[in-house]
This record gives sequence, C-alpha cells and structure tokens, in this order.
Amino acid sequence: MEEMIPSRLSILGHPQRLAVFRLLMRRYPDRVPAGELAHALDLKASTLSAYLSALSQAGLVTQERVGTSLRYAIAMTEVRHTFDYLLLDCCRGRPELCSPLSSPTATGHPPMPDHTYKVLFICTGNSARSIFAESILRREAGDRFEAFSAGTRPHSDLNPFALDLLQQKGHDISGLRAKNIAAFQGEGAPAFDFVFTVCNQAANEECPAWSGQPVSAHWGMPDPVKAEGTDAQKSLAFHQAYGALRNRIKAFTALPIAALDRISLQKAVDDIGQIATRADAGAGA
Repeated sequence: MEEMIPSRLSILGHPQRLAVFRLLMRRYPDRVPAGELAHALDLKASTLSAYLSALSQAGLVTQERVGTSLRYAIAMTEVRHTFDYLLLDCCRGRPELCSPLSSPTATGHPPMPDHTYKVLFICTGNSARSIFAESILRREAGDRFEAFSAGTRPHSDLNPFALDLLQQKGHDISGLRAKNIAAFQGEGAPAFDFVFTVCNQAANEECPAWSGQPVSAHWGMPDPVKAEGTDAQKSLAFHQAYGALRNRIKAFTALPIAALDRISLQKAVDDIGQIATRADAGAGA
C-alpha cells in the first residue's frame, strides 16, 4: 500500500483527473458510461480515456463492459485504504486530530437522531421527477418526514403531464412549484437529513456542500420529459417514473432510520437507488 500512495496522490493532483474522480465519487455505487463522463466534464473522448486509464492503473477506478459501452466506478475499497493509510500515518491513531476528517468507516458515526427528518430531492429542471418524489414522500411519510424538492436549473413551469398524473393519483398540487436549490441554502435554510438526486445531470453537476452532512444518494432514472411518441406513450413514461419513485420511497420510509448507524444507513439508501427504474406503470394508487 505504501508504495502506491505517491502514485495515487500524483494522479489526483491533476485538476481534470481529480474532476473525473470526484464525479465518480458522487455517483458511487453507479457505473457511469464513458460518454456520460465526457459530456458532463466537457472532455474529448481521447482525453477522458487517458485520465480513466491513469486512475484505473492506480487502482482508484474499475471498469466494466456493458454491451458496447465501457462503464466506470470508484474502487471504493482501495480509496478507503488510501484515506485510512494517510490519516493513520499522519495522525498516528490520535482521534482528537483526525476523527473530524476521517470517513464513517474510521469513526463509526452514531445512529441518526429520532426526529422529523427533512428530505430534499434534486433534479435539473424540478418539473417532474423531483416533484413526484416530493409529492409521494409527503403522502407516504405521515409526520415522520418533511419533503422538499429543487432544481439546479429549474423550469419556470411544472410539466403538464406530471401535474396531470399527480392529480390522477390524488395528490394536492396546489402548493407545488419549481424552485432553485439556492432557495435551500444560506441563513434560515432547512437543515436536511437526506439529500437525493433523481437525475443523472443533477448528480453530475458540482453542487454546494450541504451543512450538517446529510446522508446523500443518487436515485437516478430516465427522464420522462424526454419521452417521444404519442401522448399515450409520453404518459406511460411519466407513470413508469412515478411508479419507480414510489417503490423507492416506500422502501426508504420502511427503514428503521433511528436504529441504523451512519454506515448502514448510507448503504441502505444506496441500495434503494439500485431498485429497478422501470416500475409497473400502474404502481401506486
């Protein structure tokens, strides 16, 4: 391990290689197609390939072929070994120096407090998927959760197919509106316990750090707004997105949050993000 540290630090010392690493960290445990990485970071394919090759050779990133596409993910065990080595070697096991900086694996965070949990869902436009998630959690959660949604580049109006579906499902849409994430930052903003991205574009963007270190995860799924075809085909895409989000939120609200330590809770919400995205169109009444 010791001989790998200088190489890994050197590779991560390059700004664009570091940007690739950070994006994959945000998307963990997802495997992200090379084309999506290139688009998100505005890199030429050949340039990205060289960066990914260097990260892979250093053991920080793994690749897997899916059909004709190469997909990349963080080699989390190796990344943790690297961080643990640096912290333990630097601090000589003195927790009063390193515990605020070290990972949950090293410190063992206590369980979440048992209170009303504030949850923020983020998408790019805040016109469909994040609005679905906010509405579903608000109805499913009772008084255990407060639900919010926002967009990194919100549309001025909510999608009419999304609003129609929410009305069909019996949701109150009177208070729904598109909001920018800036509305939930700064003085007086809610202190969130959970922050979930529900679209790849928002997850790939650099978002400001949230105060209080909320548990975060990526629950990405296809954008129903981009569905093509007849109105019936477009409507089906919205039903599928709604059903998939409802399945994930039902799994989330069933978690014994107050009984789980931070590591277990993080794994649980990551696993929920892997629930199949194509849910039964009729799911959820």
